[in-house]
Amino acid sequence: MQTERKSIFSNPIVLIIVALLCNALWGSATPAIKTGYELLEIEGVASIMLFAGIRFTLAGIFTVIIFSIARRKFLFPKKENFTRVLTVSAFQTVIQYIFFYLGLAYTTGVKGTVTSGSGAFFAVIIASLIFKQEKLTVKKILACVIGFAGIVIINFNGLTFTDDPMDILGVVFVLLSTVSNSCSSVLIKKFSAHEDPVVISGYQFIVGGIFMVAVGLIAGGEIHVSNFGGVAILIYLALLSAVAYSLWGLLLKSNPVSRVTIFNFMTPVFGVLLTMLFLPSENSSVAPWNLVITLFLVCLGIFLLNYNPQKKEAEAEAIEEVKDK
Repeated sequence: MQTERKSIFSNPIVLIIVALLCNALWGSATPAIKTGYELLEIEGVASIMLFAGIRFTLAGIFTVIIFSIARRKFLFPKKENFTRVLTVSAFQTVIQYIFFYLGLAYTTGVKGTVTSGSGAFFAVIIASLIFKQEKLTVKKILACVIGFAGIVIINFNGLTFTDDPMDILGVVFVLLSTVSNSCSSVLIKKFSAHEDPVVISGYQFIVGGIFMVAVGLIAGGEIHVSNFGGVAILIYLALLSAVAYSLWGLLLKSNPVSRVTIFNFMTPVFGVLLTMLFLPSENSSVAPWNLVITLFLVCLGIFLLNYNPQKKEAEAEAIEEVKDK
């Protein structure tokens, strides 16, 4: 009897490397977006929506082209999967980013970072309690709490609490964005049994991007292309989304949702590190010790969720049995 070939993306080393690469790419988006706003003279929510829409439309096109060439066939969703693509697009691109950008318009970037840092926790809850894809354990909850504590610490100096209703509304919007993104991870895991996650990623970007472009244009958004630097930033942002989300989808297909999404705690860490490197004036308030403690807590949370000595022993015994035969 022929056994099913195990995906390379389920290998623990590959999982760690690829997940960190994805989060490093997403973290690099923070300084890139800020630079893009300046180079393309983007002001106001409508223009930001237009900018994001163009970015995601290009990301979808790049995904389809790159992976079609790599696999030597044109990638297109099966007819019965169009609804699945639209569903992922609604959660991963449209709802997530509309609420995220609206939220940041009313609250601070620091609060937005801390709130969005809860995404891994929501993904675990949704995957376990709603979709029943895995069991909710004390270890998973503890790993998420430890990782989230790290995100709070790295932003502690910038956290201020007020009773301003608009500030509270902004945090609620970012929270809704985070829940939407968590739902998208669980949906990709579910739908990847019926469709290639790369195909889902590419076409959901195209659909969601076009929708956001339309919203931005209707709301009066404008982008001023006066130099090559702005165009280069836009292309880079599109490429990073294409690569990161496609690889992320492959990881979700081959691993439990909790084991993959726990790495999302690294995105704001990479964001702070890369912003400090390329835009030092933006994060001058981040204390070095806060950064060290954050890295320790996030890494501890990732290790706690991915370390399974019983599984390793079982695999070792299986290998020995094969050798004996």
